[in-house]
Amino acid sequence: MKKSLAGASVALTLLLSPFQQVFAAESVGELRKFDNVAHRGASGYAPENTIAAFDKAVDMKADYIEIDVQRSKDGKLVVIHDTTVDRTTDGTGAVKDLTFEQLRSLDAGSFKAPEFAGEKIPTFEEVLDRYHGKAGILIELKAPEKYSGIEEEVALQLKARNLDKPQNNKIIIQSFNFDSVKKINTLLPKVPVGVLTSSRAHTTDQALKEFATYADYFNPSYGIVTKELVDKVHGLGMGISSWTVRSPEAAQFLIDMKVDAIITDYPDYVDPRN
Repeated sequence: MKKSLAGASVALTLLLSPFQQVFAAESVGELRKFDNVAHRGASGYAPENTIAAFDKAVDMKADYIEIDVQRSKDGKLVVIHDTTVDRTTDGTGAVKDLTFEQLRSLDAGSFKAPEFAGEKIPTFEEVLDRYHGKAGILIELKAPEKYSGIEEEVALQLKARNLDKPQNNKIIIQSFNFDSVKKINTLLPKVPVGVLTSSRAHTTDQALKEFATYADYFNPSYGIVTKELVDKVHGLGMGISSWTVRSPEAAQFLIDMKVDAIITDYPDYVDPRN
């Protein structure tokens, strides 16, 4: 099993390059106890999964941005959460049934506020090129069962940028589709992977032991997080990243539970420096 990057001891800082320590360390030089992950960017303040939201997350010193990857009808990898464009754009239809040109023509910002009118659906390549080195990127494969071969395509884009190597430890891939996670783990054995769930059925000893055979992270909704669960996950060598925080109280709860990462629409609820 790949060693989890989360929950590592302070001694790990000695193994990191100075560049990586900038990301991994607090001002006192100790390894951060948890990562602040901007869910679809700083989506509490800007339209989710847009450059505006990702830029805001970087400005707010988030450790990671979380993105959702799907594929257009003509094979372009795009960043959008829903499998249809209806909720977050001025268009209608399934992402997989629209060409990239059609997707790119949509307004993906006005649903949030008028000042974001004209924001576009980004491509996966754009996000990688703009943000790697500025923040970590937590990549969710969204409904990969709809997109045959998307794992290979994501892997190719990461390899093209040398982001599949162990020294580039700010890339993590996750999905609710466990078969897809297993596939990515095979394709990119040095990239950490995580399983997503909101089901307590996946928190049994048997289920967790199975996940630990291939996953580095167990990433549950915060409603099912308990100290016992966190301890079990850590005991199996996995990290735990929980979602989605939309209140300071939820953030504090997860801090108290000692999770490894907090996935939030509001990065400032997790890190008061913002």
